[in-house]
Amino acid sequence: MAASLELQTPVAAAAALLLSTASSTISMEGTVLCSANHAPLTPISFLERTALVYPDRLAIVASDGSAGVAVSRTWRDTRARCLRLAAALTGRLGVQRHDVVAVFAQNIPAVCELHFGVPMAGAVICTLNSRLDAAMAAVLLRHSEAKVVFVDRALLGVAQKALVLVAEAGARRPVLVLISELLDENERSPPDAKIKVTRVDYEYEHLLSAAAAGSSPDFAIRWPADENEPIALNYTSGTTSRPKGVIYSHRGAYLSSLAAVIVNAMAETPVYLWTVPMFHCNGWCQVWGVAAQGGTNVCVRRVTAAAIFDSVARHGVTHMGGAPTVLSMIVNATADERRRQPGGRRRRVTVMTGGAPPPPQVLFRMEEQGFLVIHSYGLTETYGPATVCTWKPEWDALTAEERARIKSRQGLHHVGLEAADVKDPATMRSVPADGRTVGEVMLRGNTVMSGYYKDGGATAEALAGGWLRSGDLAVREEDGYIKILDRSKDIIISGGENISTVEVEAALFGHPAVEEAAVVGRPDEYWGERRAQEELMAFCRARLPRYMAPRTVVVVEEELPKTATGKVQKVALRERAKAMGSLPAAASSSSRRAPTGTAGSGRSKL
Repeated sequence: MAASLELQTPVAAAAALLLSTASSTISMEGTVLCSANHAPLTPISFLERTALVYPDRLAIVASDGSAGVAVSRTWRDTRARCLRLAAALTGRLGVQRHDVVAVFAQNIPAVCELHFGVPMAGAVICTLNSRLDAAMAAVLLRHSEAKVVFVDRALLGVAQKALVLVAEAGARRPVLVLISELLDENERSPPDAKIKVTRVDYEYEHLLSAAAAGSSPDFAIRWPADENEPIALNYTSGTTSRPKGVIYSHRGAYLSSLAAVIVNAMAETPVYLWTVPMFHCNGWCQVWGVAAQGGTNVCVRRVTAAAIFDSVARHGVTHMGGAPTVLSMIVNATADERRRQPGGRRRRVTVMTGGAPPPPQVLFRMEEQGFLVIHSYGLTETYGPATVCTWKPEWDALTAEERARIKSRQGLHHVGLEAADVKDPATMRSVPADGRTVGEVMLRGNTVMSGYYKDGGATAEALAGGWLRSGDLAVREEDGYIKILDRSKDIIISGGENISTVEVEAALFGHPAVEEAAVVGRPDEYWGERRAQEELMAFCRARLPRYMAPRTVVVVEEELPKTATGKVQKVALRERAKAMGSLPAAASSSSRRAPTGTAGSGRSKL
């Protein structure tokens, strides 16, 4: 039997101590803590309430790529299906409390249901990156000790290879449940979509149907006895060969979901388009937040400009999210890809973006097209978004360029966190709000992870000093808002100067021919570390200090390498820059006042 996921971290120990002494900390005579005034916080309660308030409202819709709608389910239907799923997990599949249940799928309707059905069974949901190869998927299945894995039909080939590797390593093979729904035959499907199905233990719909024949409507939900029990296990999206498993609690997920609702100004019954991968921080906890507001989930398998505009027009999308690459899709959409509302009306859509600072030029163009962009910042360790660039009414009177510059900052912590600060990592003192002094972004509060699974040392290091250390370098501007300069591993040091790749990228984005840009360091015989031709370099020199201007620019036609969440993979670009060789010493020394070389890559019309 798979080992159950437990909170074996310093944080968990502190939480247990707090709960065990709760009664002694209530100082006012006559107060009690009992079931009448206390219930463990859990996102499961969102589904229970919404199924009562909005039973006939659409919970999930998904297009089949043609003029039709392949899936359409109400909140009443969704709750019933989640109960059947939980009954199947605890009954036929033998899942126990805190067992890990993995999900390997794209943004399809079943993933929405699994986010409730798995916790209803008392288990821990582990959504795996849908772009993993078989080797990495096998590593994570072994590390998580998943008892069951639900697999999207489009990813079955990768999953089957991963399970072979799990078995060859001597580990127990998890039960495989195939999700067959929503294969888009009208567009190019992944190669795995049409392979022969072999070694599948169960099929998702058949499993639910079998549970329906039993007593699932009367299934007793396994509510958490303690709100600090684990609800999710998320693996970080970094580029290391062994990502860390981040543990989320029911309490943290509940609070993060409500914080996301507030940050997104999400009123009752929103329509949310899934352009954020649901495997990434459980869709930034929006998969639970949409349920809290009785909203509708619009699922798309492939995120394209055409799919975004079609969904806005077809389903009345009010909210969506994504990395800056999604914003670039929107602003660079062709006339054919754009689709207006009936009568030519333009619907305003609120878009939360994060993952990397969006270039001011992209924000400006989004505003022109009627999209309201909310800029957030966060980590897997903070349940997704942790800070937000909260907008102030007085900024409305500023020029469009200045508004975009302000909005490109990361802002301050949302209501679910206690604090976000920029500190000197050596002294733990806050840096002054002068816009110049660089420190590390640190966060603490109720929406910080419970710990890293099976890695107490990494947990202690990450939470040392009572703060989560992000590894991101930033400054505080005069109004206190945080502005990220770079990841500590991405900052470029040349000639004694720190160069923010983010600032150089923003300058490159200002050129009308540049669609994507990324800056990394290239070796330089004279100055040490440098980066990556004539028009773009001159353009940057006119807008940046000489030491920050790129010395090398590489123009490519293909897309830049990205993670599944839309972040540019700078590790791959740095390797490419190193392969170009060092800049000659003579060429470097001839421009001592511009000691920084940059290796930039961008899809361009130049």
